[in-house]
Amino acid sequence: MTQNDPPMERQDLPPNARTPLEPGEEYIPMIPAESPMLEVTPRSVIMGLIFCAIFSMAAAYLALKIGQGIEAAIPISILAIGIGGMLARRSTILENVIIQSVGANSSHVVSGAVFTIPALYMLHVEGVVPFAPAWYQVILTAFLGGCLGILFLVPLRHYFMVEQHGKFPWPEATATTEIIVSGQKAGGQAKVLAISAGLGIAYDGLVTTFHASKEIINFEAVKVGEFLKEHFMTLRVLNASAVIGIGYIVGLRYAAVICAGSFLSWFVFVPLVHAIGDGLGTILPPGDTLIGEMSRDDVFKHYVKIIGVGGIAGAGLMGILRAFPSMIGSMRKGLSGLGSGAGATGAVKRTDQTLSGKVTAVGIVMFLTATFLFYSFGLGLDDSLLYAGVGTLLCGVIAFLFAPVSARAIAIVGTNPVSGMTMLTIIVTGFVMKGLGLHGGMGMFVVMLVGGVVCTALCASGALASDLKIGHWIGATPRKQLALKFLGTLVAATFCGLAMWVMSEQPPGMGFGTDNLPSPQATAMKELLVGIMGSEEAILRWYLFGLGVLLSLILQMAQVPALAFALGMYLPIHLNVPVLIGGFLAWLVGRKREGEDPLKTKAGHNRGILIASGLMAGGALMGIFDGIINAVIKFSVGDVAPEELTESFNAAKGKIHLLSEGKLEGATGEIIAIVMLVALCAFIVVYSRKAKADPDAPDME
Repeated sequence: MTQNDPPMERQDLPPNARTPLEPGEEYIPMIPAESPMLEVTPRSVIMGLIFCAIFSMAAAYLALKIGQGIEAAIPISILAIGIGGMLARRSTILENVIIQSVGANSSHVVSGAVFTIPALYMLHVEGVVPFAPAWYQVILTAFLGGCLGILFLVPLRHYFMVEQHGKFPWPEATATTEIIVSGQKAGGQAKVLAISAGLGIAYDGLVTTFHASKEIINFEAVKVGEFLKEHFMTLRVLNASAVIGIGYIVGLRYAAVICAGSFLSWFVFVPLVHAIGDGLGTILPPGDTLIGEMSRDDVFKHYVKIIGVGGIAGAGLMGILRAFPSMIGSMRKGLSGLGSGAGATGAVKRTDQTLSGKVTAVGIVMFLTATFLFYSFGLGLDDSLLYAGVGTLLCGVIAFLFAPVSARAIAIVGTNPVSGMTMLTIIVTGFVMKGLGLHGGMGMFVVMLVGGVVCTALCASGALASDLKIGHWIGATPRKQLALKFLGTLVAATFCGLAMWVMSEQPPGMGFGTDNLPSPQATAMKELLVGIMGSEEAILRWYLFGLGVLLSLILQMAQVPALAFALGMYLPIHLNVPVLIGGFLAWLVGRKREGEDPLKTKAGHNRGILIASGLMAGGALMGIFDGIINAVIKFSVGDVAPEELTESFNAAKGKIHLLSEGKLEGATGEIIAIVMLVALCAFIVVYSRKAKADPDAPDME
């Protein structure tokens, strides 16, 4: 090869892919700029959009159910490579990068929307907000926020990708890149993922939709439940493969912390509140009846749950305070990096081509104008121009300042402190709007939609940084990645909005904020907003909320993950125990036996991650399908009283139930559920441990 010959395509990443460059050294990606390899094709765009739609709905359901979404990048990469390998022309590695980049929009758009919008549905049900968000308001909030987040990060691409090359670990991008680079092995991985997704659909469908077994195991059939009930305690397990999968993914340590918070709520605080209040002769707000007459669930709902909400809020805000010095540094370096690199597409190399400064500026102005018009005419607010202008200004400033913070957090630790930054947005916006005279239900509506746009923007900025790094390592064209990000954001916002609309149309007692869809982050946002713009009733509520904040501070001092513990305190115990079971299975599969080849242990762990991911996706899609059935039944019944709606709903779904109501809620249903759960756990462990050792297998964490 002569000096003028173009660099050759590699089979793996260059040696300097993850190390700082020496002065004058240039990083040449795995697929060099001169390569004519196919990248943006009908196949890569269509597959990316299909995966984006599917994972948007699945991620929305899981985030609403248990406060944990799906990190879609790895499963989408595996599916893209596996499906591409079965076609007449095998997909190129750059096509797989595009599929992953487009499909991964699902995770960040969903996170931004479900952290905020469900609060408005809950406030509407409580009669605080005059109307629930319309489907188009949800979609526009997610779409506008996602596009602004993309545009605010574009000027920082050269700084994060080129100037800081090798200086950040990029944990999520590293794992995804390893999957894509080792694509020749992904055919078998895609098969495992598909089988697991099918199992998740079948398992959760049998339990939830067809009632082949009891959905919530309370151990009354084995007398444990009765013993705990006598002492005003509770132990329940949701029989759901998707939640078991979440527990496996998060691991035993995190799952144990979540469950510890649940045990504190249900084994300590609930019986303690009942014991103290049992003799009170008056109703103690926020409760609506005497404590002595309350069930365990009532005590949890009216008192203990609020402590968990305060803990979530406190953990989020402390995350901001703890990271404040780093945030200031990120903002400063981000601002200094705005002028880094070229934006034109003319003479620069393909792998350095990005959106020009003019296009980026025009895009920011265009989407901020669209946001202003949305706030002005899309909310049904009289005299809205002032509030719309202020809200748009706050969206732009906060998203602009925090975009580098999100990107830097993803680059360093792989997680985005978006909940804390969103809470800060709600606090600032709430007090500003209140100072302008906007308060009450409409004030809350406007503030939460501002928070929704900012939250989605920050999620988009962090996720985009990870996607661009994958492309930078492998050799994708940034301009093409960015252009398709807007299309992916539109699809993700649309399907996330549809999923949230479907879940908002559930029968009484099954909507947002209930045991069926706890929506923990949105509940914390709601309580924070009510505290700023609502009434001063039920002072005990704020004492309990403050107790949760104080508890999160104590946990932080003890170096216990405060957010995970607070989530456990807030969520019903039946959601947290299966998370612990999944975490235990991960430990069981991942621990090294005496004399075992470490490569075989790693192979088992990797397969377990694939199985868990499939169960999560399949179970979540079945949850959405069940929600659609519920919504169809609700619309077919029409506008009737809640009692009549519930009766009609039970009668309609009873036609497809496999067990009668008596058997389902009795010992038969519970014993079948326990057997199914044990069988599922055994399958996960045995099938994972059968994986063969592979020295070239990538890490999936």
